[in-house]
Amino acid sequence: MLPYPQIDPVAIAIGPLQIHWYGLMYLIGIGGAWWLASRRLTAFDPTWSKEKLSDLVFWVAMGVILGGRLGYVLFYDLGAYIEQPSLILQIWKGGMSFHGGLLGVMLATWWFGQRNNKSFFQLMDFIAPLVPLGLGAGRVGNFINAELWGKASDVPWAMVFPTDPQQLARHPSQLYQVALEGVALFAILWFYSRKPRPTMAVSGMFALCYGLFRFIVEFVRVPDPQLGYLAGGWLTMGQVLSLPMILGGLLLMALAYRRQAVRGAAQ
Repeated sequence: MLPYPQIDPVAIAIGPLQIHWYGLMYLIGIGGAWWLASRRLTAFDPTWSKEKLSDLVFWVAMGVILGGRLGYVLFYDLGAYIEQPSLILQIWKGGMSFHGGLLGVMLATWWFGQRNNKSFFQLMDFIAPLVPLGLGAGRVGNFINAELWGKASDVPWAMVFPTDPQQLARHPSQLYQVALEGVALFAILWFYSRKPRPTMAVSGMFALCYGLFRFIVEFVRVPDPQLGYLAGGWLTMGQVLSLPMILGGLLLMALAYRRQAVRGAAQ
């Protein structure tokens, strides 16, 4: 068993002002995505300025934050937030839904594309390789907050989390998600997108790989207590929401390469 590193969730405290690591992780993820996007901006569209890229990153970030919070409220704990609406604003305590954030990003991307003569999937293919930075950083924030831990286990790297009332050694599932949703997904998408791909293919690869990684990790992660297991007692909400991503990713990639083949045959 490994000892859990005791990290104060508050990174900086100046009088009543507190800056939490969880919030800083979002800033790191968004800042890193902007930096990487600027490196690929010329290849994406040489006519775009850094200012236009900054506008895109801003609206996508708003989609992540607003969509992620509202998604958690709607998908995971609607009753509690109806009873106490002020909880919605307490983002530093955690409670963000990736799937809600994805819907927010999709809406922001569509809106931005309509105003900048870019199709939805042109922008999504550009954004997709950048997303794992935010995902990985967010999971580090979950680990520091000692939340979303895994099931009890006797693996050598199991940890006892201070927020666990049972004080059992558990899978550090947040770190599994850092490795899969952050590191592995970034590597796959970054190298896959380095060569020209048909429109929708990169988006499809993102949806497929994220859905698979999230579905797998959920087997060792404790489901949200207010929901428990769904679909006959063996699927979590995370798995239920990831299944459409897996199927959608396969469909997007099939359509992308089929369209490419049809165009090649027509030429």
